Amino acid sequence: MHLSDATWTEVRDADVAAALLPVGSTEQHGPHAPLGTDSLTAQAVADAAAATWEARGDGADDAGATAGDLLVAPPVHVGVAEEHRAFDGTLWVSPDTFRAYVRETVESLAVHGVDRTVLVNGHGGNVEALAEVARRVSRDDATDAYAVSFTWFDAVGEHAGRMGHGGPLETAALRHVAPDLVREDRVAEARAGGADRWGEWVRGVNLAHDSDEFSENGVVGDPSEGTAALGEELVERSSAALVDVAAAVAARDR
Repeated sequence: MHLSDATWTEVRDADVAAALLPVGSTEQHGPHAPLGTDSLTAQAVADAAAATWEARGDGADDAGATAGDLLVAPPVHVGVAEEHRAFDGTLWVSPDTFRAYVRETVESLAVHGVDRTVLVNGHGGNVEALAEVARRVSRDDATDAYAVSFTWFDAVGEHAGRMGHGGPLETAALRHVAPDLVREDRVAEARAGGADRWGEWVRGVNLAHDSDEFSENGVVGDPSEGTAALGEELVERSSAALVDVAAAVAARDR
């Protein structure tokens, strides 16, 4: 069930096991990929997980069944992305504002009885803030809410080490879920102006705070390696992992 498409009475009458809150960013992803890449991919993984859950009938896995639906909340489109401020179109908010917004969104779900939420993240800059949100929400006895943070590109097995930025994994995911948004005629340009790795490192310390310090066009990694077939595999792997996480969250004895 998608919250935006449902009526309030349908939400009231639904048996919800847990909510999925996609969290992305609006930021540069090189000359070939849209600013909304992180939100698009987080939404796609959440949608795929919800579809798998519904197809199983009750969210069951080998460990047992979990009754109820997964409720997919509207995505958070602006995150912690000041590291990309040099590139036009990038939007960002402070970590404090971001944490407050996500936390209050989770708490509003809990008011309506949806007290377990998985934050489905698609942006590396959000990771630290979302982990803190999940801890604070779960420790607040006043709301009785529980949350965990899940980052889709950490749940793709051996591919996780190729993440980059606007590189092979994100380009692959886009070619699978939103192929019309990939500017294929600019992929070569993206590859030529990109960096091999994130940051500028000395003795384990990253000297660069912003992406334009080490990447001419904001890209890290080779986007030409990101095929649609790889994108399909990435979404399948990450959404399957998300189903397992959502089942564990829904079944957890608190």
